[in-house]
Amino acid sequence: MALKALVGQKIMNEAIKNKRKPGQGMEWRVLVVDQLAMRMVSACCKMHDISAEGITTCPGEVFNQLCRSTAAKYLKTVKEINIAFIAYEEQVFSLDSPNTFQYFYNPMLSGNRTANMERMAEQIATLCATLGEYPSVRYRSDFDKNVELAQLVQQKLDAYKADEPTMGEGPEKARSQLIILDRGFDCVSPLLHELTLQAMAYDLLPIENDVYKYEATAGAPEKEVLLDENDELWVELRHQHIAVVSQSVTKNLKKFIESKRMPQGDKQSMRDLSQMIKKMPQYQKELSKYSTHLHLAEDCMKAYQGYVDKLCKVEQDLAMGTDAEGERIKDHMRNIVPILLDQAVSATDKMRIIALYIISKNGISDENLTKLVQHAQISPQDKQTIINMANLGLNVVVDGNRKKIYHGTRKERITEQTYQMSRWTPVIKDIMEECIEDKLELKHFPFLAGRAASSGYHAPTSARYGHWHKDKGQQTVKNVPRLIVFVVGGVCFSEIRCAYEVTQAAKNWEVICGSSHILTPEDFLSNLQKLSNQ
Repeated sequence: MALKALVGQKIMNEAIKNKRKPGQGMEWRVLVVDQLAMRMVSACCKMHDISAEGITTCPGEVFNQLCRSTAAKYLKTVKEINIAFIAYEEQVFSLDSPNTFQYFYNPMLSGNRTANMERMAEQIATLCATLGEYPSVRYRSDFDKNVELAQLVQQKLDAYKADEPTMGEGPEKARSQLIILDRGFDCVSPLLHELTLQAMAYDLLPIENDVYKYEATAGAPEKEVLLDENDELWVELRHQHIAVVSQSVTKNLKKFIESKRMPQGDKQSMRDLSQMIKKMPQYQKELSKYSTHLHLAEDCMKAYQGYVDKLCKVEQDLAMGTDAEGERIKDHMRNIVPILLDQAVSATDKMRIIALYIISKNGISDENLTKLVQHAQISPQDKQTIINMANLGLNVVVDGNRKKIYHGTRKERITEQTYQMSRWTPVIKDIMEECIEDKLELKHFPFLAGRAASSGYHAPTSARYGHWHKDKGQQTVKNVPRLIVFVVGGVCFSEIRCAYEVTQAAKNWEVICGSSHILTPEDFLSNLQKLSNQ
């Protein structure tokens, strides 16, 4: 069962639904929630389902007032549900804690680090408990704070296991693993312009709280649409490359029109759609979805053509170290200086290019950085933001002595089908695949002492046999091991996509990806900038 559905079910069954006596009418109750709890509930439950159970919600500060008042004695029950994370998507969770980036990587705030790690460990443990997992814990050993968090998570897991001994039982669950990564393991992915729909839209368009706004028809009031998994079309499109999104929407729309025997022209345009919506109000909801996604793809393409496209080529060359033909690039400066001198390119995009150049060179001299900053005409504050990447364990400004950084051997993935502007694959995908295949370097990704996974790679098995005795109507819950990957300090949308791709390819594993928060490139630079604050 998908993470979101599982959490929704748990909240409904353990906190919302009330066992009514036969003949007893509706009894209205009040559910008091703080900000995190509200976000957790609204991410997984529909408000009308909650209302249908006779529940009204009210904010957490009211709870504190209630506790202090004489009304406390009339509180019927206080239920504790061990969920302290947001199920953001089917296979994605967030701890809703962007401040973690500062506590983990800002030396000035090290006093708050232990308390923050304790909270994170508890939140991760509630995720595992919700999934019924007692995974073997691994961590990236090249960043020294990871082991500390791994040990805290293990302590919390042991406490949950003591309360619920069946947690993690069974041959499949015995193979489940949790890997803790710091953000420094891959700083390329959060900096690149990514061209799959979800990542691209969140990078280039002003989407806030997953709400996309657009003008459906000229002069009409702005439409607001929530991009979430209740929209099947969004789920189908979000990981597709922008080059095929519009065709996918049009193809789906054509199928829908044919199924409803509606009149149609050869090519569906936005105007045709608006006309159809007016003529056939009974299909307004479905047709509006197609209209939304055509607008979304069009807005992304507008931002891409003539601007982002020229950045993408340079970024991909820097990330890969080779050009589209696979030839090693000897002089990156020839490619990046024209971008840095270009007045039309924003300061943020210039910072992304400079940061990628520094990573590709494994650090540069202060003199070279100063030259690049002068070319780009970015502020001293922006320069400091780039230098702050050193807090994540990277070589940034070097005077000949570089600290050794481990980079695993990257998989060769480029084929004839690869888009030239999308040659880079996030490092997390290699880690996920190697973990499932039991090939992940133990020296750099050790297990916590005494808790190695019980057995490694199993060849894919057939699900055809063994279920003959089950009722046809019974939903089969796939009993497969899970790989839970947690990144301290933000996970980006291209990395989230990898969790789905690896699950799809592996068939007999499920990958769950999570972090302290979800990152866009702008968020990543903003987090880096704040590392200068005390």
